[in-house]
Amino acid sequence: MLSIDAIDKTFFPGSVNERRALVGLALELDEGDFMTVIGSNGAGKSTLLNAIAGRIAVDAGEILIDGTRVNRLPEHRRARYIGRVFQDPMAGTAPDLTIEQNLSLALRRGQSRGLGRGVTRARRERFVEELRILELGLEDRLKVKVGLLSGGQRQALSLLMAGFTQPRILLLDEHTAALDPQRAHLVTDLTGRIVDAGGLTTLMVTHNMEQAIRLGNRLVMMHEGRIVFTADGETKQRLTVDSLLTEFGKVKGATFDDRAMLT
Repeated sequence: MLSIDAIDKTFFPGSVNERRALVGLALELDEGDFMTVIGSNGAGKSTLLNAIAGRIAVDAGEILIDGTRVNRLPEHRRARYIGRVFQDPMAGTAPDLTIEQNLSLALRRGQSRGLGRGVTRARRERFVEELRILELGLEDRLKVKVGLLSGGQRQALSLLMAGFTQPRILLLDEHTAALDPQRAHLVTDLTGRIVDAGGLTTLMVTHNMEQAIRLGNRLVMMHEGRIVFTADGETKQRLTVDSLLTEFGKVKGATFDDRAMLT
């Protein structure tokens, strides 16, 4: 479903600020895989997601989604393949539009826009059913502007919207990092339910080791733009935070200074 072959990305090449963000990185996700990605700040995690989504162009290598080479496709053309939830709860929704209007836009992601009604009776009925999954009572607030929702509610809505049209790849970019522990736990549980229910192929970046272990069937650790550790299947099931810290300590030059990775 996702094939990444030896991609490179260097920011500010040839300058004193040159930084190699991705170095010959390769990975593959089969349909239905849920891979979590961990690593310290500056490891290249978000750069990887931005490269897949088309926010940045890679310098070398290939990215294929469901067999289609997307390297030269701009971000809006890749939208038909990709759903994404960002760290900032405000980034994934339009605050001045209502819940049902946001959902209607998500439903049309990657499609041509006509002059027909955005919210029909049939769509509204579907929205109600989908929102019940969140268990937040939003199905009774369809005409409320999204800007009036809490951060946790907006992030839950963003997650639902990202998976709404069964994207080929779902990208989650530290999507619980800006939430308080209670809401982060709610969104984490919701993530597992939505991904499982839709059988979504998912790549999730997180700073939280416990979260990375608990969710998904595969895990990779990044450092300085490279994948330095992988765990699949039973190997991942046996992982603990302590064992991950041990693996992190084996990486030459790596320093562990992010306490958020333990919470």
